[in-house]
Amino acid sequence: MIYRRCGNSGIELPAISLGLWHNFGDTDDFGNARRMLLTAFDHGVCHFDIANNYGPAPGSAETTFGKVLKSDLSAHRDELFVSSKAGHDMWPGVYGGNSSRKNLIASCNASLRRTGLEYFDVFYSHRYDGVTPVEETMQALIDIVRSGKALYAGISKYPPELQRYACEILAEAKVPCLLSQYRYSMFDREAADTNFGIAAEAGSGIIVFSPLAQGLLTDKYLDGIPADSRAARSTGFLKVDQVTADKVEKARKLNAIAAGRGQSLAQMALAWILADGRVTSVIAGASSPAQLKDSLGAIDRLHFSAEELAEINAVLAG
Repeated sequence: MIYRRCGNSGIELPAISLGLWHNFGDTDDFGNARRMLLTAFDHGVCHFDIANNYGPAPGSAETTFGKVLKSDLSAHRDELFVSSKAGHDMWPGVYGGNSSRKNLIASCNASLRRTGLEYFDVFYSHRYDGVTPVEETMQALIDIVRSGKALYAGISKYPPELQRYACEILAEAKVPCLLSQYRYSMFDREAADTNFGIAAEAGSGIIVFSPLAQGLLTDKYLDGIPADSRAARSTGFLKVDQVTADKVEKARKLNAIAAGRGQSLAQMALAWILADGRVTSVIAGASSPAQLKDSLGAIDRLHFSAEELAEINAVLAG
């Protein structure tokens, strides 16, 4: 595994982290989830990214992680970097899904109980909810860190102007924003033009989620929608109407470029993100240990020639 410095901090993260957004809920096979977690750890993946609402059901991904931690990884706690987040809908009532101080602190406490951890390495505000003052949300993160329930603070999906302000508030309180988390992939490149620069200026690490566009940047959908795929599941975030003819055609062309590089499409898509030196880590999901190991193979070839980048850009431009 390759490790990269996280912004201006002393923390290094693996170039590829494991996300528990999908396939770790109580509707999924626990044995498979356990094997994926242990496979990741055995291959040098020390960072596990969770959120309080990951499942389904909400909270169950944290519970799954907690079970594996207790049975297999408790002796390695100091080798792990575990993150969680709060801000999306989690429980009924007006306090169960926003960015208020009440929601964040209650969520952090509940997430610690589910995982069995004494502290998170980083706790995020999962989103700006459009209502709560940024000052309130950041103060909640500051107090979570100062209480010892998290070592670092992070933000996710904040619009640029509020991202900058949030980082300023945290820095002034001497609880700097360790990580800025954004959606980014070959099919969704907006964050690189906006959020990445702000994070870098603030000394924050940049960590990317959905690097494979929910599976569209793999070979899974090149010939239709498989019955066992994310798009075919009623509980999935990738919907059938998102598997468009345009994206499938682009994926086929990108797959040919990847083959020429001796990589799978997923490996090339991850390597393409990591070619941006501002990126600390990409959060890869997985549905099996084999798929995870394929993704981890991306680090074997991170360099792109100018010709390859030009060919990729031409495909993405349509």
